[in-house]
Amino acid sequence: MSKRDCYEVLGVDRNATKIEIKKAYRKLAVKYHPDKNPDNQAAEDKFKEAAEAYDILSDEAKKAKYDQYGHGGGGFGGGGSHMNMDDIFSQFGDVFGGGGGGGFESFFGGGRGRSRQTGVRGSDLRIRVKLTLEDIANGVEKKIKVQRLSLADGVTFTDCGQCNGVGYVRQVQRTVLGNMMQEHACPSCGGAGKKVDKKPAGVQNDGLERKEEIIKINLPAGVEDGMNLTMRGQGNAGPMGGPNGDLLIVVEEKAHPELKREGNSVVYELYVSISDAALGTSIEIPAITGKLRIKLESGTQSGKILRLRGKGIPDINGYGKGDQLVHVNVWTPKTLSSEEKEILEKLKSSPNFNPDPDKDEKGFFDKVREFFN
Repeated sequence: MSKRDCYEVLGVDRNATKIEIKKAYRKLAVKYHPDKNPDNQAAEDKFKEAAEAYDILSDEAKKAKYDQYGHGGGGFGGGGSHMNMDDIFSQFGDVFGGGGGGGFESFFGGGRGRSRQTGVRGSDLRIRVKLTLEDIANGVEKKIKVQRLSLADGVTFTDCGQCNGVGYVRQVQRTVLGNMMQEHACPSCGGAGKKVDKKPAGVQNDGLERKEEIIKINLPAGVEDGMNLTMRGQGNAGPMGGPNGDLLIVVEEKAHPELKREGNSVVYELYVSISDAALGTSIEIPAITGKLRIKLESGTQSGKILRLRGKGIPDINGYGKGDQLVHVNVWTPKTLSSEEKEILEKLKSSPNFNPDPDKDEKGFFDKVREFFN
């Protein structure tokens, strides 16, 4: 079953501000919260769906990618349908104010307890990967060397004494509406819930050390220059044994020596002689798959565009393949021998050598517009 549009889920338009997006999510989170809808699977599904939509639309990078590629653009694997409740409640510090989800849970009487912290999440890593047009057309597996923080061998932890390992402390404030409980990250452990007990010499105080590692990444066919892909959990390890951050992969497309990419299509500039254009010929041209042989009809005009269906780039969302477009350029000699001049002078007066375009003959830009629209 395909996922609903994130804007539709939250009930906002595509020009909604961050404040409007947050307000819409707050409303849905209150409506479908599990504590308010016990044993109601439909409400829990809507609760998770709203969390996924907010996770995407509240993050500028994710929102930009979603606006361009939708759910099929990749990198949304950490969305609501894959988030556990602790992941979702971790959003509430931003959405409902205060640290963590305490303010929100207090609204419902504190029915859902906070789980123990497993350390602070690690930072993300960003790398650039250069791909050839052939890599992009076929998809490719790459092995990349990265320098990332990892948990050092021999490191042990102990629970934080101030928060007893939960990573947060509670504070009760008196208001005109009564006592309100708020939760804040523990000032002693920074919210990790742990402290390093033992560590080898030379290891950082958070138990991490920088190592060079080889990561295997699979890049799907159809990616584009500048596209960002995400590998969950492949970034830096988190301090105090926390979960890893993500590996952010930026695609860089290498220029092809003979082919030019236009969306999912590729364009080749073919130059032929006047004689080949007039008489017709069979000619070999480069393609993503190697070499292709095409037939040039007699009387081919300069500017003609030939379409080779399905010889372009696969669509990243699986909607078929683009085409290869061959733009024919008839080459006019820049220098001539006396014998060549004599031959052309004789042909000059021939009626077949006088320009006589058909009334239906389209100009070059009309042809290009026809192929790309």
